[in-house]
Amino acid sequence: MASPVSIEHRRGAIIWGLGLTQIVGYGTLYYSFSILAPEMARDLGWTQEWVFGVFSAALLIGGFAAPSIGRRIDRHGAGPMMALGSLVAAFSLVVCALAPDRLTFVAGMIAMEIASAFVLYNAAFAALVQITPQTGQKSITHLTLIAGFASTLFWPITTQLHEHLTWREVYLAFAVLHLVVCLPFHFWLARAMHADRRSNGKDTAKTAAVIEGSIADWDRRRAFTLMGLGFALEGFVLSALLVHMVPLLTAVGLGASAVLVGTLFGPSQVFSRFINMLAGRGLSQLVLAVISAALLVAGLSTLLVSAPWIYGAAAFAILFGLGSGLTSIVQGSLPLVLFGSEGYGALLGRISAIRLIVSALAPFLFSVLMAHVGIWSALSVSIVLGIGAAAAFASIGWKRPSPELATEA
Repeated sequence: MASPVSIEHRRGAIIWGLGLTQIVGYGTLYYSFSILAPEMARDLGWTQEWVFGVFSAALLIGGFAAPSIGRRIDRHGAGPMMALGSLVAAFSLVVCALAPDRLTFVAGMIAMEIASAFVLYNAAFAALVQITPQTGQKSITHLTLIAGFASTLFWPITTQLHEHLTWREVYLAFAVLHLVVCLPFHFWLARAMHADRRSNGKDTAKTAAVIEGSIADWDRRRAFTLMGLGFALEGFVLSALLVHMVPLLTAVGLGASAVLVGTLFGPSQVFSRFINMLAGRGLSQLVLAVISAALLVAGLSTLLVSAPWIYGAAAFAILFGLGSGLTSIVQGSLPLVLFGSEGYGALLGRISAIRLIVSALAPFLFSVLMAHVGIWSALSVSIVLGIGAAAAFASIGWKRPSPELATEA
């Protein structure tokens, strides 16, 4: 039976295991979609815009489900929920792969996005905080460092597989990955966390130590609103660009170099997280949030003014990757720092709902903008939204006086 000390000593193995399952999860459920979407559209008799519309609708429904899933993660523990999510993810991929008609395909995509809420970052962050709240922020940084290889690995992997397999066969292969890689680890994690709680005489997923938030109770609504707005705007930009990364780079004139340039994105994510791990220990998470949004804006602006110059596109992929890498850290660490560890899973669920509901339309709208208004207009809209995200995060730090002080004045 695992003891509190033993599971804490297993923190490194847990981080590496979660890193692997995040690579598989993001690679199969998210990054592969833009590579496979053109054949999906031809096979189902849709335009690509409609296929991306289905993806957006599924993201939207996943966003609505996120708060409820977050509460279940708090109540039952992240491990069991992630194990369940691995089964649902595999099932949803099989449903899509075997779908005889459009309606079944849509149902499979919806199940896939609901599964994402069980197995991707929100659940993994909650698992790390539930295991060791005191080191939760550090563990989140380490996890995102490993998981940053998802796009670098799965864009070329999906492209190579798709040269020899249909999109349906690729999805079946991805379903097997969830069953043989993700499910065993998540099941082990669930058992380890359950044994840890039993050894401490606990009936819930709550941990012994609680991290207090830095935001005063009376200012929480304002801070949460601004934080949610910042994550929603960033989520829109990231959702639009990550789904369309390779098609966008192809459309601006890079041709066959688009995939190669796109692979710079993943290492840049990892590099920004590595630098933050080494040198960002004393950096405020609010400052880090502003920097992450600013890097996204810098990358998009570089692409806007330099395309189709390949070195400009490479600079875009690097800057955008740096910003995305920091965003993944901030999405887990900023809520923990501002609001504390109590009810952390439910809090992440609420934030995820806001972000996903707003960004769910991003792939579809960005596709429509590129097709009917132009690539440069689509990029300009994304730049404005990125600037708005940076402003929202910065505004959290502009503290107003407490009601008691205002009354005394």
